[in-house]
Amino acid sequence: MPPPLKLVFMGSDPIALPALEWLAGPGSGIARLLSVYTQPDRPAGRGQKITAGSIKQWAQARGLAVRQPERLAPDECAQFAALQADVALVMAYGHILNDNFISTPRLGALNLHASLLPKYRGASPIPAAIASGDRVTGVTLMRIVRRLDAGPVVDAERVGIGPRETASAVEAKLADACVPLLARALPRLSEGSLVFVPQEEAQATYCRRLTKEDGRLDFKAPAAVLAARINGLFPWPGCTVEIQGVAVRLGSADVAAGSLRNAAAGTVLGADAEGLLVLTGEGILRLRALQRPGGRLMPTSEFLRGFPVAAGTSLPSQSMSPLVSAVPFRSSG
Repeated sequence: MPPPLKLVFMGSDPIALPALEWLAGPGSGIARLLSVYTQPDRPAGRGQKITAGSIKQWAQARGLAVRQPERLAPDECAQFAALQADVALVMAYGHILNDNFISTPRLGALNLHASLLPKYRGASPIPAAIASGDRVTGVTLMRIVRRLDAGPVVDAERVGIGPRETASAVEAKLADACVPLLARALPRLSEGSLVFVPQEEAQATYCRRLTKEDGRLDFKAPAAVLAARINGLFPWPGCTVEIQGVAVRLGSADVAAGSLRNAAAGTVLGADAEGLLVLTGEGILRLRALQRPGGRLMPTSEFLRGFPVAAGTSLPSQSMSPLVSAVPFRSSG
């Protein structure tokens, strides 16, 4: 059996924690963590106190070396090279690696990307998949190249997307899916039997960084499109709608059965046991969880006891920007 791979991890998002736990535990015979690279400490919470990210906290609790460069300058690359790593493993790091970083490890740099590539290259693959109405997504392990998420693919682990699952729920499943993917791939990398397959460029799609403005809804769109967008954008940035002058945050939605009425899109039809019913351009949207500013997210039936919304109330529509494109967004990262 070959010695464990000397591995440097580079990432900043909690989605990588199950993979790190596996590397530090059952996977330690396959790969040995030398160091962890993550983003610098940032302001967080209402008080905007400078706080270490979850990846740094995890690494420090295990006595691992942590580096937090603000940018990947030449002197940082020299320190990276001094580690003499066999491979770098990257997931949601927040920095684009330059050629020096990519080529320094003996076996190169691999990336865990939270989509089934070549779909949803870019910064928000989980919300993009859900908002697009997909029922299956996954994590792909690929070799890093200079083009955005375009490197050849090693393997992928698929997960299902339930009809009302939000981005937070799907992210948790994808985090766990990294473990069997690495358990299959890293031994083959160590043995030299890993096969890299080029992506099919004709099938590539791209997603971008999300903004608060992406939480706008146009009720002239079909109910299925609106429900998928609401679920895909929860918890960030979250979709909101103005109800009686209050910006109400939407936490979960689906499509309701029922006969359509002769009313404008955005008209509240009433409520059933599961949510608030809103007429759309095609079908009835059911808003299942709502939140007032400063309040907590709650089931709609509970929300309506303190904030009644009468049938016939009109919810304003706002234009929705596309989340996915056949060509890269200029702001993709």
